[in-house]
Amino acid sequence: MNKKISYLITLFLCCILVVVTFSGCIEEEQKTKESKELPKTVVKLDQPSILPDWKDGEYHDYYGTIDLLNEFEIKYPDLVNVFSIGESVLGKDIWCIRITNENNAKPKLSCLIDGCIHGCEWEGCEACLYLAEYLLINFDANETITHILNSSEVYLVPLVNPDGRQKDDRFNDNGIDLCRNFDIDFGRLRGGALRIGKLFGFIKIPYIDFPGKEDWNLYFNCGRHPFSEPESQAIRDFMMDLENNDFSFYVNCHTAQHCIYVPWLAFKPPFEMTEQETNLFHYVFNWVEKNTEYEPVSVLIANNGKRYYDSGMAQDWVFKEFRIPSFSFEILSKDYEPWMSSGKHDHLVHWMNTTLPLFMYLLVNIDNLHQWRTPDIQPSLPEGVPPEPLQ
Repeated sequence: MNKKISYLITLFLCCILVVVTFSGCIEEEQKTKESKELPKTVVKLDQPSILPDWKDGEYHDYYGTIDLLNEFEIKYPDLVNVFSIGESVLGKDIWCIRITNENNAKPKLSCLIDGCIHGCEWEGCEACLYLAEYLLINFDANETITHILNSSEVYLVPLVNPDGRQKDDRFNDNGIDLCRNFDIDFGRLRGGALRIGKLFGFIKIPYIDFPGKEDWNLYFNCGRHPFSEPESQAIRDFMMDLENNDFSFYVNCHTAQHCIYVPWLAFKPPFEMTEQETNLFHYVFNWVEKNTEYEPVSVLIANNGKRYYDSGMAQDWVFKEFRIPSFSFEILSKDYEPWMSSGKHDHLVHWMNTTLPLFMYLLVNIDNLHQWRTPDIQPSLPEGVPPEPLQ
């Protein structure tokens, strides 16, 4: 009897062991099967960036610019801050938009891109607005843009000259060329500048055409003294504030020479560039030539091999004052310049997409530019950017 009970107990234990072992095999097989069905990576992949849904012909005047900036601030409260940096001659606010991830409180580098310092050069304003929307709609989806807004503060001043924009005029309401009003080699005739100001407080002489001057016959009224105008004072004072916020590079957007300028355009630059600074500018020139349709214009060979001078230029003053990489970006080509030729404001979307490569290149290299290191990071760009040049 005891033997029989022992046999049954042994048989029962063996059965349990078989069941447990078999169940374990099934479970292991199921786990193996499930692991094969899981994706190989759970890391979120970078999404290709998308372009703003703009239409040709939809330009933004002063009031349209305000509406769009307010729309950005309402839609992206954690990324956008819109504020005035000063007022124009006629009392219009000069608006700035700061774009950064406000929820990321770590120290950040800053940069400034402005436009429409010449009021008739509309595309300078549009380029700032287009870049703003491009950064905002791609944040938190595109890794590159998310990193930019997590690590830097992008300041954009679309309309430095709001009075001129409303009148479609190059000059401010005092008849002064604001981009000749900066304190760098100011008021030189050889730099195409005249220290006239507003005669008797009411007579405006924006420019004088002197026949016989080679290549360019116009001499522009630069004001009686540097920073005589409220608009140039506003942008100067704002940059002074940025100096305390790791100001890293500056772009002054114009039309329509189809090129990139760097310092010096001044007839008498206050100092020589270092080898490191010269090498960085040459690297940027080479990048522009290879990756955009714009021409990298060395001032040493501009104007058919002759030195090109301009007194009181914004990018020259910024380089002198803050010793940071500074650029003039001439959007469009001469054929599309209404003020200088028979062109008109058109092909807006095309021209906006020609600006993104340069802006994104500078933004992804902001740390290199801040340290005057080689800006060798290649930006990722959406399909179709840059577009094929217009025929």
